[in-house]
Amino acid sequence: MSKKKSSPKHKLVVLGDSVSQGFQNGGIYRTDLSYTNFLRQCWEPTPDFDQPLFTAQAGIPLNLEVLTRGLADEFGESLEWNEYLPAISHLYQTLRRVKRYWEGKIKPLKRERDIPYHNQSVWGFAMNDAWMVTERNSKEHIETQPETYSVFDMLPDHAMYVTARLVLNPSYNEAYRDYTLLDNIRYLQEHGGIENLIVSMGHNNVIGAVSDLKYVLSEEEDLQKFPTERSYTVYRPEHFEQEFRKLAEQVSQVGAERIITQTIPYVTIPPVTRGINSDKSRKEHTGYFDYYTRFWVWDDDFHPDTHPHLTKDQAIKLDQHVDEYNTIIKEVAREYGWITAPLNRYVSGIARRRLGGPNRIPYPEGFRQAMKRHEMTKHLVEDEDNPKLSTDYIRIDEDNGKVYKGGIFSLDGIHPTTIGYGLIAYVVKEAMEDNGISFEKDLDWDHIISSDTLVTNPPYLLVELRKLLRFLSLGNQDKMSVVGNGVLNQLMNVFSYRENSQ
Repeated sequence: MSKKKSSPKHKLVVLGDSVSQGFQNGGIYRTDLSYTNFLRQCWEPTPDFDQPLFTAQAGIPLNLEVLTRGLADEFGESLEWNEYLPAISHLYQTLRRVKRYWEGKIKPLKRERDIPYHNQSVWGFAMNDAWMVTERNSKEHIETQPETYSVFDMLPDHAMYVTARLVLNPSYNEAYRDYTLLDNIRYLQEHGGIENLIVSMGHNNVIGAVSDLKYVLSEEEDLQKFPTERSYTVYRPEHFEQEFRKLAEQVSQVGAERIITQTIPYVTIPPVTRGINSDKSRKEHTGYFDYYTRFWVWDDDFHPDTHPHLTKDQAIKLDQHVDEYNTIIKEVAREYGWITAPLNRYVSGIARRRLGGPNRIPYPEGFRQAMKRHEMTKHLVEDEDNPKLSTDYIRIDEDNGKVYKGGIFSLDGIHPTTIGYGLIAYVVKEAMEDNGISFEKDLDWDHIISSDTLVTNPPYLLVELRKLLRFLSLGNQDKMSVVGNGVLNQLMNVFSYRENSQ
């Protein structure tokens, strides 16, 4: 009699970047609010899914939601001009504490752990970082690059590499110093087997265009360089195919039972850039804007000679590149028998500002009903054809303190809110179910929505969004400031791993 094959020990394992790690509001904080964690809660019994914790100091490199709440606690519901100097001093002290903690100056960062986490995701990682970056070379980079400890740069130095060390080898064990994300995935396969492996990479091969507001195509030599030595913001499609095929080959050799990947959303949809037309009286329209600038630069302040920006032609090229990337992803996935979740199609279908009209894809019915059950969110989905929940930057009604626009992207303008991650979990779960993977439970929408404090309990300072963003970016206030580059500018630099941004 043949022996029955045992089921893999590891129900869900993830190889990815910020999207699968759960990054939002400018930092990695609550990894339990990642879409991958929401997904694994749909199995019964709920399988183990270990993830590193980053809750200390509200996360790394910083948490704009917590930072805004702290300012509100200190200065009330409105930040007046005559409060700028004490507010900047408060900001300085907060960021100094966060910086010192994540640079290991308050307590050691190492954690006791013998096996890799199930979630092998590091924000900022491009595809080749899955086989290139180790805990050892991350440590060497941190130790050999000069610190920027000054009143002009108050975010943690080399934050991506600090995060990488705590994901790749949290105990700093010498035996695993040279392990990459892929090595850790292989370890889990060799020690119990992997049933479902999600591969979510490629976003950071194009996101630099909107974080840097520069359109710089990759060169062949960039593919072999350490992250901070690269000069591109956008991968050439031929380079993307080269790297994705290399990633696919190595992932398929791991031997997981099923592999799930996803398409990449257009980087011109998230509100990290503000679309502005030359004719500022012209209303939003279907298609593209003349310029794309920082989300904290208002339309009537913008001037192309003084503000960094992308042009309409560059935005169109970015979307064309992403279309080519997604064609590659789907073709390679078919060749290897992977499941592909159509994330780009879904995000594009709810990008109301870009569409210039109603959503093309309705929100899930279970999600809509849960939103209606919550007092702070029911108004966002009452009109199914024209919901207020959108991909715009979040806006708050000063009369009732509720969100009246946005809610899918968090305060950094790039990464989803908790609700946004819930919607990603829905798209991935639906693709898995369409391919024969069964779940015992639906997504817990009530839990997901109530966990989204930005949407269900927004900081009241967001009512005066323009004033808050101007303060955080230090627009026209640099001479008053002890943090000369502005928190938002520093944050955009962190999203870029090029050396001159560290």
